[in-house]
Amino acid sequence: MTASVPAVIAHTSSWYWYFGRATGLVALVLLTATIVLGVLGPLRISSTVWPRFAIRTLHRDLALLSLLVIAIHVVTVVLDGYVQIPLSAAVLPFGSSYRPLWVALGAVSFDLLLAIVFTSLLRRQLGDRIWRLVHWLTYASWPIAVAHGLGTGSDSTKVWALAITVGCCAVVALAALARVQRSLPPRARTRALGKRLQAGRW
Repeated sequence: MTASVPAVIAHTSSWYWYFGRATGLVALVLLTATIVLGVLGPLRISSTVWPRFAIRTLHRDLALLSLLVIAIHVVTVVLDGYVQIPLSAAVLPFGSSYRPLWVALGAVSFDLLLAIVFTSLLRRQLGDRIWRLVHWLTYASWPIAVAHGLGTGSDSTKVWALAITVGCCAVVALAALARVQRSLPPRARTRALGKRLQAGRW
């Protein structure tokens, strides 16, 4: 006995939904790794196993891989018939009637990431100054993507999904803290360390 057409459609849609959610979370993890490498890059962290050029290459490749996974995520969500989201909504904010604000945040984050990748590919033509200015958009793209995932994902409030999101936020926060501490003058850094020792944090 063959399955009915509605059952087949529902089964296909569920697979699109699972794949869409999976690619969304994978994209968040990849973007988080990209952000962390970008934040820690100026600290000149390297080793004999991971020289600086290897870290820069990994940072670039993760950014490109993030873009690819996001593109797959977008196509999967568009193909899913459970909700009607047009392909144009991936780059045009408020182009979707389904959760318009949260989907719009996803479009904004994707647009910012596209601008970062394209200017990186054209860095020699644009110059380092313009490239650095546009590259700062990374720090806006990531939290917007986090908000998009929390507001759009139907399972974003589940423990496992929240654990991934909170873990990504914690890693970025620790990287930012390390960057800020390293940028402090030596005397201010010593005072901050002394306060931590007195507070029993270390």
